[in-house]
Amino acid sequence: MRNFILLLLSALASLPAQSQPGQTLYSLKDTKQLKQLNVAVQAGSLKQQRSVKVTDINPQADTELRIAKLENTYFHNGTIEVELAGQPLKNASEGARGFVGIAFRIDSSHKRFECFYLRPTNGRAEDQVRRNHSAQYISYPEFPWYKLRKDFPEKYESYVDLEVGTWTKVKIEVQGNTAKLFVHNAWQPTLIVSDLKHGADAKGSVGLWIGPGTEAYFRNLVITKKINELSRLARIRIQPEMDQ
Repeated sequence: MRNFILLLLSALASLPAQSQPGQTLYSLKDTKQLKQLNVAVQAGSLKQQRSVKVTDINPQADTELRIAKLENTYFHNGTIEVELAGQPLKNASEGARGFVGIAFRIDSSHKRFECFYLRPTNGRAEDQVRRNHSAQYISYPEFPWYKLRKDFPEKYESYVDLEVGTWTKVKIEVQGNTAKLFVHNAWQPTLIVSDLKHGADAKGSVGLWIGPGTEAYFRNLVITKKINELSRLARIRIQPEMDQ
């Protein structure tokens, strides 16, 4: 009986928790519910904090689709909060920055998503230009970072103080065409994007995103959906029953 209770408690601990209407908590202490897309995922620990470790499996691959996707998530408008940390892999190329972030509105075919990410090694670089590239927005696949930097200098990236391999609190607020990135529990956003490239109606899953040559850790992810979104979904579910 004691073994059964321990197994039951372990199983319950791995499930996402509901703390308030529209809010789902993922502790990210194991790899359950995570779909691997060009990454390796395993249970990990950083600074004595249990977490999920996400590692690049092919640093030479020319793709920004490096995601551990949370299965069965649906996100349109609302907030995403997480603690994360990134660092370059050992023997990574000189251009590795420990790229780590969150992808959202990932479509079911994994062909489109929006993303905010950090470059931890840039946060305290001696080169001011590198510091200015600490936080980044991209939209996959049409708008990678280098296209946005070339066509819209400074618009889709910003400075924020970062440390390599250190737990960092991140929050993303999304409403329609606009997304805001908050770092370190700041009241003011680090980066504001008012023209999300896939449009206001895009929706989809949430994923743990990394860049090339990166080893990253994630814990305590919270997805909070807008209440009006919940009401709309409830009406969609109820309506067919009412029509019968």
